[in-house]
Amino acid sequence: MTAQIIDGTAIALKVRNEVKEKVAARIAAGKSQPALATVLVGERVDSVAYVSMKQKACAELGMTSYHKPVPADISQEDLENLIKELNADPKVNGILVQLPLPSHLDEERVLQLINIEKDVDGFSPINLGRLAQKGREPLFVPCTPYGCIYLLKEAGVTIKGANAVVLGRSNIVGMPAALLLVKEDATVTIVHSRTKDIPAVLKNADIIIAAIGRAQMVRGDWIKPGAAVIDVGINGIPVLDDKGNPVLSEKTGKPKQKLVGDVNYDEAKEVAGFITPVPGGVGPMTIAMLMVNTLRAAEIQDQ
Repeated sequence: MTAQIIDGTAIALKVRNEVKEKVAARIAAGKSQPALATVLVGERVDSVAYVSMKQKACAELGMTSYHKPVPADISQEDLENLIKELNADPKVNGILVQLPLPSHLDEERVLQLINIEKDVDGFSPINLGRLAQKGREPLFVPCTPYGCIYLLKEAGVTIKGANAVVLGRSNIVGMPAALLLVKEDATVTIVHSRTKDIPAVLKNADIIIAAIGRAQMVRGDWIKPGAAVIDVGINGIPVLDDKGNPVLSEKTGKPKQKLVGDVNYDEAKEVAGFITPVPGGVGPMTIAMLMVNTLRAAEIQDQ
């Protein structure tokens, strides 16, 4: 068996095109352009790159983006005041604080401050709390877990009644992914560092969402034949030559790196029924779902 590859790049493009059409129709009807404010604390290379990608997506889809870069040593009070200003600004529909924040800042307090109607990342304790409660719906779902569920549905994977295992219990991916699967009527197990016999747990899974942050941890013989595997992991590992030695970059002289997921893709694709590649799987969906959430925020604030 060779797994069906779930093409996150193609599915994300479809989602973005749908958002672009809805934004154009909205503007043609005389309504405001959806607007996303991105708050970037400091100059972490990865954070700068992620924020740039989000700004670019806004421009491509006909949305406005307001970039709010602040120094890494900003005080808690000043950062909170910026959030309050954005909350009060009627031109801003969504607020995204790029994580992680420097260690001297209280991340939880910052996220709590974001107006629930502008919480397009879905990280507000209120939105996450609603996600955890039966009969209640969050205004926004965290973008990466949202994308994972969307990929499963687009691939035609049956979630209702399935045994699902989520590797990882972070507030950003693992826990909300598990809660979303519960809402879809799956039976859910969360695997973490204290779980006993992880391979045995995974072998019973019809659906696996891997978000544990360990390169190629999940091996092919851990996977139930025909299972759907969604790999959220993004890890850099050295490129090796035929003798197992690191391949050096001609430009820098440093070992070359390649991106891999939390799943050993080459092994898993021979067993699984469906699988996402890394890169080109979940990654593109995160920004696509952020655009969905930003448009939704504008629609909510119209009311």
